Formats: sequence, C-alpha cells, structure tokens
Amino acid sequence: MTDVHPEHAQLQADRIYLGWQYILLHPDPGPPPKRPSPVEEEPPEGPDPVRQELLRRERLQEDMLNRPVRFLRLVMLALTVVILAAALAGYLAWPFALVALVAAGGVAAILSYALLQGDRAVKYRVLEQQARDERQRRERDKDLFRAQEEHAQRYREWQESKERYDRQLTWYAVAVPDEIDRIDVAGGTLPGWSALVTLLGATRLYSGGHLTVLDLSEGAIAKDLIELARKGGDDPLVWVLPVDLPKLDLGATLKPEAFADVLAHVVSVSEEQRSTRDLSFDNAILERVLEVLGENATISQVTAALRALAQVGDPRDDLRFGLITATQLERIGTLFGRGVSDRVVIERAWALESQLRKLETLGTEAVRLPPARLRVVSMDRQAGVFGNRVLGTYVATALTHILRQSPSSDRPWYHTIIVAGADKLRGDVLDRLMDACETSRTGLVLTYRSLTPTVRERLGRGHAAVAFMRLGNAEDARVASEHVGTEHRLELAQLTETISESLPGLDGGYTSTISQVEDDREEHDGDRADLAEDITESTEWGRTADKISEKERVLQRSREFLVEPHQLQQLPTTSVIVTDATADGRRVRLADANPAILTFPKTTLGELEDVREAVLALDPRAGDGNGEPPPNLGPPPPRLDWRKGRQ
Repeated sequence: MTDVHPEHAQLQADRIYLGWQYILLHPDPGPPPKRPSPVEEEPPEGPDPVRQELLRRERLQEDMLNRPVRFLRLVMLALTVVILAAALAGYLAWPFALVALVAAGGVAAILSYALLQGDRAVKYRVLEQQARDERQRRERDKDLFRAQEEHAQRYREWQESKERYDRQLTWYAVAVPDEIDRIDVAGGTLPGWSALVTLLGATRLYSGGHLTVLDLSEGAIAKDLIELARKGGDDPLVWVLPVDLPKLDLGATLKPEAFADVLAHVVSVSEEQRSTRDLSFDNAILERVLEVLGENATISQVTAALRALAQVGDPRDDLRFGLITATQLERIGTLFGRGVSDRVVIERAWALESQLRKLETLGTEAVRLPPARLRVVSMDRQAGVFGNRVLGTYVATALTHILRQSPSSDRPWYHTIIVAGADKLRGDVLDRLMDACETSRTGLVLTYRSLTPTVRERLGRGHAAVAFMRLGNAEDARVASEHVGTEHRLELAQLTETISESLPGLDGGYTSTISQVEDDREEHDGDRADLAEDITESTEWGRTADKISEKERVLQRSREFLVEPHQLQQLPTTSVIVTDATADGRRVRLADANPAILTFPKTTLGELEDVREAVLALDPRAGDGNGEPPPNLGPPPPRLDWRKGRQ
C-alpha cells in the first residue's frame, strides 16, 4: 500500500474558513471475517473405533445371512462323521460309504468356501467404506484449504479496509474563496455566533490580516477570540460603549459633509420608514451647522448649535461653557431666515439635538492608541436598547465613510469587518456598508438573529455566501429551507450534537482595554504561539472538547437529514449550512463552526475537493474508481504558528 502525503494541511490566506465538514469516505468494514475451521477430533488410541464398529455391523449382518449355511454345513459335517462311523462299524459297505463321504464332505467344503467368501466380502466392504471415507476426508481437507485461502484473502482485504477506515481524515475544512464579497449568517444563538466568530477571526488573524468586530448582540460573542488573540501575542483593542465613548475617535477625521451624513443616519435610527428626502433634509441642516462650526467640530458643539437653531434652552449657557461663540450663534440664527420662522427646521433641529445628545461625549478624551490587529466595539448590555442602536448605527456609518475614503486593497479580506446582530441596523445603513466593503475589497460578515423583511431583501444579494444556523422561528426556518432547497441531504456528526448539548451559555461581558492603553503592555511569551494549543487553553470550546475522549473525537457515528423547516429549528448550536455559488453550480455543505475541531487528530485544513485533487495529482492510480482518496490522505494538520504569515 502506497502512502500519499498531499500538501493540503496548510492554512490558505485566500480561503475564508467557516467550519469543518464531517465525512467518512471509507465506511466501517465491521468485524473481521470468521476463520473456517473443522471440529478438531482427538486421534484414537489403539484400533480405529470407526473401523471396528463398521466391521462389527458388517459381520453381524453377514452372520444373520449365513446362519442357514452354517447350519447346513454342520449337518453335512455330522453326516460325514456318521457315515464314517457306520462304515468303520461295518454297517455300510465301503463303496457306498465312500460315495456318501465324498458327497457330504464336498457339500460341507462348498459351504465352508461360501462362508469364507462372505467373510472376505465383509472385509472388502469395510475397506471400500474406509477408502470412501478417506477420499471424503481428503476432499474436505482440500475444501478447508481453499476456504482458508479465501479467508486469508478476505482478511487481507478487511485489514486494508480497516486500516483505511482508521487512518482516514474525518473533518474537512469548509471554506469559501476570497472572491466572495460578503458572508451573510442567518439565525443562530449567541454561543453559535461565538464559535463562528472565534473560528473566522482566528484564521483571519493567523493569515496576517486585521479584524474589526462590531458586536451589537450584547452577548460578548468575541470574548473567546479576544483571549485567543492575547494568547497568540496580540493586544486587541476593546471598546465597551457608552463607557468608552469619550475615547472613541472613530469619525474624527471625517470631512464636514461626511460627518453630517453620519449624524443624519444616526438620528434616523428610530425612524425605519424615513424617506431619502427626510435624510437629505436632516443632512442639509447638519451640513450648514458644521459649516458654521468649522472643521473638527465635536458632537457637543453640534448639539449646542442645534439647540440654538431649535430655540431650546438658554444659549448663554452654551456660550459660557465655550461650546459655541457669539459669532457662531449669530450666524446660526440666520441660516434659515431671520428669526427662524420655518417651524419644520425648528422641529427637525430639536429632534436632531435630542438624538445626538447620546453622543456628546464622543472623542472628548481621545488618546493615541497603539496599533492592533483585532478591534472590538461592543455595546454594554446595561445600557438602554435605543441608546445602543444609536451607538451601533454611528459606528457602522462612520466605518462606511472611512472605507469609502480608503483605496481598494490588493488583498481581499485582508481587513475583515464582522457585524454581529446586523438586523438592528437600518436597511440603508447596511446597503451603504456593503457597497463600501465591496468597493474597498474589505471582507464583511453580517449575522442576523432573525429574517426580517429587511434582511430577506439583502440575504445573499450580490456575490455573497449565505450561512444558516439554528432558526428558532418557524417562518424563518421555512424561508431558509426554500433558499437552500429541501432536496439536499446533509450528514450531521454525533460529536456536533454532543458538544452543543454540553456547552454552557455565554456569561459575563467584555472588559474594556481602552482605559489601560497608557499602562505598559503585557509581554507575551513568543513560544506560546501555537494556534491549536491556544484554542484548547483559552477558549470555552477548546476546554469543552478537551473533556471528550480521544476515541469519540476520531471516529463517531453520524446521521443524515433533509433540509426541512423542523430540522433547521433543531440544528445543533455550532452547525452551519453554507451555500455559495461556484463555476459548477451552487454548493450546499453542512459544517461545524466549533474552533476546537482544529485540534483533533483527524482534522485537515484542506477542503474535501482539494484533498481529492491533490491525492490524484500525486498518484493517478490512487482512489477506488469512484474518485475517493487512497487509504492515507496525509498526516494530521501541523501545529500552527500564530505568528506565521504576519507582515
């Protein structure tokens, strides 16, 4: 048997990893074939009992048949004796006696010869039966020899099948090419999102890229990813809003017209049905206000100007605090006419001020932050729901404008943005972010908790891959099954269900790192830069999987199911149904996003199709005629150096 070792276990920078697919290319051969063996008999001591018994039966039968002959012979012998005695006594003449003796003796001799022949016939039949038995024994030995030869061949085949079964890879990477512009994740639970974000983020960082996570879920789904990055030697930046709002300088470098556009979208967060005309009106008000205030205007100055425009409160307070100058106050009063007679302007200015007040502390204590390859902006779950939507909309819109001003990258997905809970953003905010990421070739991952009408309109639009996780809502599950196609039959590993049932829910929240930026950064041991080891030590997924026995990890049972609504509602926590378009049509694959699978000995970073092609390219004779790989698909994935591939 030839071992083929294709180079398929290296992480590829042009692949976006979403999980692992459980596939057994070689089925379990079952128990070994039973060896044929006759019943062992002890060799007899002394005469052969079988022969003795056969001889006894034959003699008994012969005796029964020869009883009349023996009796007649006895009579003839007795008659001979009588005749001889009579002749000696003179009762019979010797001539007559001689004739009688010859006749009686001849009959007795003939009968004796007949008895002798019968005895020989008995012995012959016994020998003939023994010869037949010997021939049959030799035939049985030949049959047994042939059966044992066939068994040896079957056993060798079984042994090869068993070795192929034991050595085969069981988890193949599920990835999409970097030509994909966006990944839409529909459904899922917070632990499921945590697994997907940890896996996707870890592989992106390992490939030397940069990652920004906007967590609107309020569930700290990137917590394991942050710990993993720290373990690998990075110092991620984590903002927890609104606490860290003063040190968030996002959007500070935007031009006034772009800044006005950002603020206009922030104000519209609570008004889903706002038209483009309404946004343009708000944008016009804010542009004029920022023109009066000049560049680098703060949110506090904007809200002070809006209060003056809306004639709310006493402008002398803002003058006293230095938020606005007398000249600016005078110019604001004449922006839309002397005395601000337009009630529409007054009402909109008032609405703008009430919304933007939540951002007044933005960037007021901004400090110079060190470079970081992982940035996480999250919402404090203790804050108000509406306030978090305002903050989330601001961050998303500001990121959009920054991306629009950035040149297009020559490395797709080098910078990746993950928006968790994107269904909390307005549809137009999402559209602008998608367009900006596509133009700048920035990778974008959007996760949606539910399939609202806004989400359905955008799901998979453009060159995007769609991933479906557990969908609790029946209507959402129906829509998802129609999108995937109910004719697909997918294979689910038992390990996926086992870990999903045993994993505890997410607890706690993020710990801000912005308040400690002035402190000395912790030095990390460069020898602890092994991704697989870091996953095991620093993530909940790794610790949970570490409790599972080696036997359960390597080979396990699985079950198949059709893509139907009730099945999508019962998907395990980490299961992801990935659909993407290829040159050969649309692919549908079931993956497990659990990052701990990377540490299993039967896991490969190569995709199933790539592994097959690599094996056949190295050995055209490989496979069994059905395109399956040979017994050995190569070694397990190497220990991954987190630092490898960095710029």
